[in-house]
Amino acid sequence: MALHRHTALSILTIAVAAAGVIAQQKAPIGYDDTPMQPNNKWHIHDPNRPQPRVVTPGPAPAAPLPPPDDATVLIGARDDLSAWQMDNGSSATWAMANGVVSTGKGRIRTKAEFTDFQLHVEFATPKEVKGDSQERGNSGVFLLGVFEIQVLDSYRNRTYADGSAGAMYGQYPPLVNASRPPGEWQIYDIAFTAPRFTGEGRVDKPAVVTVFHNGVLVHHATPFLGPTAHKQIPPYKAEFAKGPLALQDHGNPIRYRNIWIRPIKGYETE
Repeated sequence: MALHRHTALSILTIAVAAAGVIAQQKAPIGYDDTPMQPNNKWHIHDPNRPQPRVVTPGPAPAAPLPPPDDATVLIGARDDLSAWQMDNGSSATWAMANGVVSTGKGRIRTKAEFTDFQLHVEFATPKEVKGDSQERGNSGVFLLGVFEIQVLDSYRNRTYADGSAGAMYGQYPPLVNASRPPGEWQIYDIAFTAPRFTGEGRVDKPAVVTVFHNGVLVHHATPFLGPTAHKQIPPYKAEFAKGPLALQDHGNPIRYRNIWIRPIKGYETE
């Protein structure tokens, strides 16, 4: 029996829409036209790079974990952003209430600069999931202002491996994906050693980072190949020997709380 013209058009419209959804689902996420990583066979943000294995972490803490008594609290229980400023040096404009900071327009960074340190950061991506890949809960923690540990909602959210939560963005994926579900508080514990340079400004030792995501090791004394950038890895500069801590605005609503830092010093010899 011949279909009515209106019915046939409706079926055709549904079929086209379904084909579009399937094509969108099968479309690769990432880039194959970027430079090659200097130490492996993958492009920067390569869609074919293996995804980190999923590991279920322990439950989120019911309340912020107290800092050590020698830590400098950068975001704490008081609604105080006096330690922070915008990238242009003006006062920090991100909203803060009940000890929780919400991302606003523009990046914020600390007024103080650091070299070698232990850093604790607690963050939460939105409970209501919107978007996918890099458009879902995207932010970042920038060490010395230039070396990024990626913040992203990577719970059942495929993206290019070196851009997932906990990644040394554009360089190394996390060893595993230890993300909690959207809306739950997550923790980065980071040990960082700043790069060293010769008197002529050449790299003597690269920046090195160890990262725990929700108590799970995701980087172990791994050197940064260079500062963080999208679709490239720029060279080191001597000015990267010290710098601030920065939090990224990527257009997604992210919450931060309980951020503290403490310097790493050598062993006592006396």
